[in-house]
Parts: sequence; C-alpha cells; structure tokens
Amino acid sequence: MIIPRYYEDLKVLHKNTMPNRSYYIPASGQRGDLVENREASDRFFLLNGTWKFRYYDSIYDLQEEFYQTGYDTKDFGEIPVPGVWQNFGYDRHQYTNTRYPFPMDPPYVPQDNPCGAYLHTFVYHKVPEAPKQFLNFEGVDSCFYVWMNGVFVGYSQISHGMSEFDVTDVLREGENNIAVLVLKWCDGSYLEDQDKFRMSGIFRDVYLLSRPADMIFDYFVKTDISGDYEKAEVCADLTFSRNEIPVAYSLEDSQGQVVAAGESEGGKILFEVDHPVLWNAEQPYLYTLVLKTDHEVITERLGFREIEVRDAVLYINNVKVKLHGTNRHDSDPITGAVISVEQMKKDLELMKQHNMNAIRTSHYPNAPQFYQLCDEYGFFVIDETDNESHGTVDIYMTEEDWKESFARTAHYISDNPDFIEPTLDRVRHCVERDKNRPSVICWSMGNECGYGCTFETALSWTKEFDPSRITHYEGALHADKNRENDFSNLDTFSRMYASVAEIHEYFKNGMDKPFVQCEYCHAMGNGPGDLEDYFQVIQQYDGFMGGFIWEWCDHAIDVGKTELGKRKYAYGGDSGEYPHDGNFCMDGLVYPDRTPHTGLLEFKNVHRPVRVMEFVQDTGEVTIRNFMDYRNLKDYLTIAYTVSQDGCVFESGVITDTEMLDLEPHQEKKLSISFTVPASGKCYLKLEYLAVKTEGPIREGDFLGFDEIALSTEDNQNQTVKSLMESLSVPREDADDCLVIEEDDRFLYITGPEFAYVYNKLTGGFEKMVFRNMNFLEKPMEYNVWRAPTDNDRNVKHLWMKANYDKTVTRAYETSYRVLEGCVEISTSLSLSAIYTQRLVEIQVCWTVYSDGTIGSRQEVRRPAGLPFLPRFGLRLFLPKAMGHAEYMGLGPVESYIDKRRASFHGKFQSPVTKMHEDYIRPQENGSHYDCDYVKIYGTRAGLTAYGKETFSFNASVYTQEELTGKAHNYELVPSPYTVLCLDYIQSGIGSNSCGPELAEEYRLDKEAFVFECFMKPYLCKEGK
Repeated sequence: MIIPRYYEDLKVLHKNTMPNRSYYIPASGQRGDLVENREASDRFFLLNGTWKFRYYDSIYDLQEEFYQTGYDTKDFGEIPVPGVWQNFGYDRHQYTNTRYPFPMDPPYVPQDNPCGAYLHTFVYHKVPEAPKQFLNFEGVDSCFYVWMNGVFVGYSQISHGMSEFDVTDVLREGENNIAVLVLKWCDGSYLEDQDKFRMSGIFRDVYLLSRPADMIFDYFVKTDISGDYEKAEVCADLTFSRNEIPVAYSLEDSQGQVVAAGESEGGKILFEVDHPVLWNAEQPYLYTLVLKTDHEVITERLGFREIEVRDAVLYINNVKVKLHGTNRHDSDPITGAVISVEQMKKDLELMKQHNMNAIRTSHYPNAPQFYQLCDEYGFFVIDETDNESHGTVDIYMTEEDWKESFARTAHYISDNPDFIEPTLDRVRHCVERDKNRPSVICWSMGNECGYGCTFETALSWTKEFDPSRITHYEGALHADKNRENDFSNLDTFSRMYASVAEIHEYFKNGMDKPFVQCEYCHAMGNGPGDLEDYFQVIQQYDGFMGGFIWEWCDHAIDVGKTELGKRKYAYGGDSGEYPHDGNFCMDGLVYPDRTPHTGLLEFKNVHRPVRVMEFVQDTGEVTIRNFMDYRNLKDYLTIAYTVSQDGCVFESGVITDTEMLDLEPHQEKKLSISFTVPASGKCYLKLEYLAVKTEGPIREGDFLGFDEIALSTEDNQNQTVKSLMESLSVPREDADDCLVIEEDDRFLYITGPEFAYVYNKLTGGFEKMVFRNMNFLEKPMEYNVWRAPTDNDRNVKHLWMKANYDKTVTRAYETSYRVLEGCVEISTSLSLSAIYTQRLVEIQVCWTVYSDGTIGSRQEVRRPAGLPFLPRFGLRLFLPKAMGHAEYMGLGPVESYIDKRRASFHGKFQSPVTKMHEDYIRPQENGSHYDCDYVKIYGTRAGLTAYGKETFSFNASVYTQEELTGKAHNYELVPSPYTVLCLDYIQSGIGSNSCGPELAEEYRLDKEAFVFECFMKPYLCKEGK
C-alpha cells in the first residue's frame, strides 16, 4: 500500500491540517461581494475545473506513486472538480437510510476500499504582500491524502468539514502539480451514516488563499445587547498567525455609513453601537465589519441578535419565536452532492416564498456560503455536525432488544471513549467555522447516534466555547436509562415525529426545556396530511419552539429520458446496489428539479403570516391575528377580498387603508369589511394576503396565503345542484309510458326515450349506459374501496392487502325493482369480499333511474368489526377516453383530502383530466378533490355530471389505481384506454405515517355504518357545455 493506514486509525483524524477557524475570504482591499463572487478576491485562487482521474475498485489495486512529479497519466481519464465520481460512470450509486453499506465493525472498513486518484496542474504566481499560501478543501467524501509537487502535504477526514493546509514551502512560482487520493470509506464513515445517496470524491470547492506572514488567523465576534435594546457592545476576540498586529476596524450600516471605527487593543476589538438595528429572520438587517491589517482586509457581515431561554421558552431578541422550517440535504439529480451558490439561492428563495423561516442542516454542515446567504435572506438555522451513526442499530438483535436499540448499541460508538475525540473533532469543525454567522441560533451535535460520553463531552465543550447559542441533540432521548447521563449542557428537548397526542402529554407533564420537533410531517410522496394539526399544537404552547419538516427535496439521480421524452429519476435499488432503502429518499417538499409538491403549497398556507380568527357575518367584522414574530402587518402585506357564489366572483375589493392593517406581531384586531352576501348559493369570503413591496425573493404583489370563510345564505346550496335536484321531481309528461324494464337471469334492461341501461343483478351495478346513442361505460361500474397506496400508506397498506382490499369481488344476494311515477327503483343487497377472506363491506343499495336518464344511488354501508379502516369508499366508472375534460365545484385547484386541503379553496375549476394527475416519482394515489358539490366529465360530444345532496370527493385520471399500484416509477406508467372517474363518499386522510405517527382516527374511514348518495346525469355537450 502506497499510503499509511490513517483511514482506519481513530488516533489520526488529520495530518498537517491548520487549526480550525471561522470561514472568511481575505482580500487586499474591502470587498462587498465575497459571498456570491468570492473569486473576485485577489487573494483567492480557485482550483476547480477538469482534473485527471483514475478510479480503483480497491486501494490495493493502486500500486504506483501517482503523486510523483512527472507521473505518466496515460491511463487516467478526466473528471470535474467539484464532482462525485458515481455521476461519471465510476462505481455505482447507492442509497441507504440507516444501514451501513459495509460490515458494522468499527473502526474497520472493507479491505477492498474503493478509491479515486486525482491529478491537476495549475500555474500560480505568488503575491509579494501575501507570501503565505494555504490550500483549502471544503468537502471531500470520505477521507483524502494530498501531495503537492510530489511532497506529502497532509491527510484529513470529515466529509463536510473544511480542511486547510499550509503549502507555502511546497508551492512553486509558475507550474505546480497537486495530487489527491480519495478513499470511499474510512473510520469516519461510521459517523457519516446519514439518510442519503452515498457519493464519493471532491464535492466542494478547492482553492488557495494567499496571505501575509503576520495576519489575523481567526476571530470570534460576539455581541451583547442592552436590556432596553438601545445599545450593543461588540467584542471580537482575535487570533494571529504569529505576532500580535494592529487591526483597524470599521462597522458600516446597510447604507454604507460608518457607525463605529477604531483599532484593536491587544487581541481584542471592543466598541459600542447606539440604537442597533436587530437581525431576525423576518428583517435580516446586516452590518458590515471591516478588519484591516497592513497587507490584508477581511470583510465580514454582522447581525445583532440575542438568544435566550426563559421558563423553557425560546426568545430571540426578547420575542417568543416559532420556527417553521425544513430539514435540508445537499442534493441535486444531476450534480449530486455538488451544490453551487446559484443552487443554494434557488432553494432559499423557494423556502422564503413558501413562508419558511428556519432550516436544519441535516445532517452535516452545508458549504460556508450557505450560511452567509441565510444571514442575507433571513433564516434561523440549526447548524448540525457531520455525525450520524444510525447503522449501529441495524445489527442483529431480538425484538425485545430493538425497543431500546440505541441504548443497547451505544457502546459501539456514542458511549465508546475511543470515539470521544472523533466526535468532538466534528463538533469543533462545525462550530468554529460558522461561529460568526448570525443566522445560526443553535448548534446540533448530530443525528440519531444514541447517547453517551462522546456527546456529553461535545456538549460540554460547545457550551463553554459559545454560551450565546442553544444546543440540540435529539438522540439524548434514547440514552441508556441504566446509565448516569449528563444532559446539563443540552438546552432543548427534541423529538422526531411525535404525534399530536404525545405532544399534549409532554406539556401536560411539564417541560423544563423548549420543545422542538427536529423532524416531523414526513413529506414523502402525497403528503404530509397533518400540517394544520401540528400548527395548532405548536401555537398552543409557548414552550413549543417549532419544527422542521422532513425534508426539503426528493433525492434522486437523473438517468435521462424515455423515448417519449419523459424524465427518468432513479432511487434506491435502481443501480443494483445492496443494501438499499428503495424510494425512502423521495421524501421532500419539492421534486428533485425543485418543482413544488402539493405538500409545499399546503405548508405555505398553513404558515401564512396572518389568519382569520373569528368572523361575524351580520356585521362583516373579521378578527385577524398577525402570526409573524417581528413585523407589523401593514409593512408586509395588503388584503384582497373576494365574495364568491357557486364558484363565481360576486364581489371583490382591496384593503388599502394601512391603519386597518396596523397590527403588531402576535396581536389581534377586528376589521370591518363592507361587502354584499348573495341571497342564495354556496358562498365564500376569501381573503388573499399579498406582499406590499419587493423584499429579496418576495416581489410586490406576491401571494402569501389566504383564508376562506363560508357565508350563510338562504339555502346554502349550490344552485347548479339545486336545479338538478329539482328537475328530478318534475317527471316528463310521458313518464308513465317512457320507461320500459325487462329482465333475465343476469340483467335488468332499463330503456327510456333517450337511453338504454343494463344493470347487473349479480354485482349490483350498471354494466352499460348508453345515452342518445353514446356509450358512457367502457367497462362495468364498480364499487371501490382501494387506492394506490401513498408513501404515507407504506405501513397500513400491508393490513389493507392482508384484508384483500385490493382484490375485492362483488356478490349480490337479492335484487328487486319497482316502477314508480317517472322513475324505476332497483334495490340490491350485496357485499364486497375477496378470495379466501370474509365479507369486507355489506351494502344495501337503492338505484333510481329517472326518465331523463339520471341515475341516483343510495348506498347504505355496513362494515364487519375487526377489519382495518378503508382506504376509500365509492364508485368507479370507466368513461370514454374522449371525455377528457373536467369541471368541478369544490376544493381546488390543488389536490385535496380530509386532512390535506389548506392549499385549496372552494371554486369552480376546469382542467384537462391529464393535468389532474400529480406526477409523483413513485406512482401512488393522487389528484383527489374533497368537499365537492358536482363534477362534470366531458368531451366534445358528451358529458356526465355527478352530484349529491351532500358533498363528496372525486378523482379523475387517465391511470387506473391498479396501474399506479403496480408501477415503481412514474415513467413506467401506461395510460388506460379510459377516463377513470372515482366518486367517493370519502377517502381516508393522507397523514405522515411514512415515517411518523399513524393516521389520526378522525381522518380514517373507519365508521361501522354510513350512507353514500350520489347522482349521475349524462348529457350531450350542446346541453351542458
């Protein structure tokens, strides 16, 4: 082996690296663009680009000292730096959630450890005023050895940590050669078992810094704000490279006006600022701090803010805050873990536009510019250390041991003294690099590692080094209760995926630390469905500081397009890897390309900045509450209001009076809005909140959220439905003569002047519907209890399948009919069961066929005890594909369910059926609409209107539920030859049980008995459209 075996030696974490320091980019003069344009600094030399590269399946296959100057690279290919080698045909992609991709035998990794050899030639010209050169790697997975001009420079690990080497003595004037050997695994990989694709290589920037011999090496800027917030003291502790040198400083406000200036005294800068403007996530005001020495200038940004915990409540700037944020991985379907500043900005802008104010960097530090952007855009950040050893719990153990898996396996790593230094090293790298970022309000020790001496040591160091911020670690919950644990340096009580009931129980028993859901509302596929419930409980308790959705984006690999041009995304298992965890990585609020999921739209409106708390229709008085933490409502938004009648705008207006909107944070006030309520119909008052001005990614007029209030009218009934219902009670003049019914052993044949229907007595449903010579059923009508399982059904679907809800057969027992004035009534008793199982549903159905061709259905449903709750209940119709458009009155335009409907409002919507499909990457139930009065499915010739006395749900799709159930990827889906219309009494809710609590009982279709009524009227389009 051509290298020392540092990669399996816990005593060698780094070799020849510089001490940890805060991140900054020096220059010869003051610069204000060193966040997005740091290469503009004349002291910054970027080494990114195309490098020579060769991949080896095993470190033992690398026998030649490739790092020597003049080495023949004829067998090397090329690879971009930054880049991950799996994206360029080397090795293969692997996604695992918790399981280690190698035997769990710390600190040892596989003997045949894959590796990549990198070579790069560059020309460098030394700067006389800055004769020292430092080589920086911002991210290399998992460990690396580096040489320059044939000389060994050093070794480092921590994939998401910054490694800096002094290369002054080996860097030449002119042409230079750098060689890097990256290993796929090292002992640090045991601490990097995050839920992600395992990607290898130099994935963040590589650069040189030219610096003076005497320089500021590090600084820690601390602020102390007076109790009345009239003054702030700034203290910067300086560390020098060699000798203490004078430092001139100036502090500029956002307009560039100098508010303080002076020189350092000893190793400190100390000054006061009068009337400081405070930084917070809603008003991210930043000052510029300039540090000048004889040959170098460091330009830093400073935000004044204060973090306190009082009576187990989090205060920032003396304000009780609520964190509504997300967990974010570095992930892109094309670049993988390589994330540019532009990609960071796209994420942050989307988050800001969807009412997020907080980010947890799961489960490692992001690139340093990310935090600078968070300072600028305004986000409260939980900065998390690159530490997760979740895979220890996947060893073989009994079911009883599994209940305490983290405690029973803590001796491997989290409570192993051999891992104290590796754990502390990772925390120090994170904290010391990001210590000057005002956006960072909390240090997180890592994720899902268990608890023990390693974390106790890390927490103790963190609180001593930086008492100004709070600390976090959810894994403390899983500490061994037989051990004497020290939680004294942990400032928060953190949970993942606690149910609403559990949270109430916590607060009932009393909390001595702020409570945070570091992960909740698992956003996998169609979901999450319980955002509103969590919002309510977060607001209920001052001690509930908020939560972070899991997670921001779907992780996937872009593998090209189908022949038809459909984008193909790969997830776990698609690369033939073992082990893998399937599509569990597809769990974000946005698709891999950052198109928002409907779950993100739901989040946005749940976390709208203002809400209606009460409404009195008689006076037109609306009580609103400002849910922002720092901003007066009048400075942020205006309110546009609309009165709708049966989905059509009846009246509208805008509140332009700023006095009406003069509302401080967390306060309520009454608004008097003058509007007319229609006399009849289903009517709603909708208040839309619009940005009053452009601020960062929020543009003037941008939609920020809405409230919808049901208005009371004389009948509270949709007039289209009312008219349809009334028409049924007016029989045709020839009603007594126009309906003819015939019967054989299997069928009833019902014939009217304009229709011919066939009813199957063996199934209790219609076999054929022909109206005015148009066939409306391509297949027989079905009773339907199945839905293509959503990702949030991933657990309960096993019970559903065990009950055979996906394989039901219909059995009718007795059918009778009678001819009444203007209609025929057909009564059937039937059941749904399945091969080898009992009756699943018992139905007494009464069908009414009216003389105009309308079919009414009243289904009295009973369910035997002991069965799992139903996915849905209703009818499924296979309509001609030519009937490819929908109009409906109900919740839209976003898909909606009983527990996932806050992004939708009541209206009359139209759409091609093809556009009603939400294209989740793993196919599943989607596109339903809740609380509907009617739906029309139509084409150019004919249509069908479905309606009811009570509202219902419907789903119109080009795909069958069997197709959605059976296919693993959206690009595999084959449209059916029908338009599939599901008319549902209701569907069970969506929830977030993909990794969270079971669906709440109130959202389950678990009634023992219920009645579903609906009507279906066929028409030719000249009548209806």
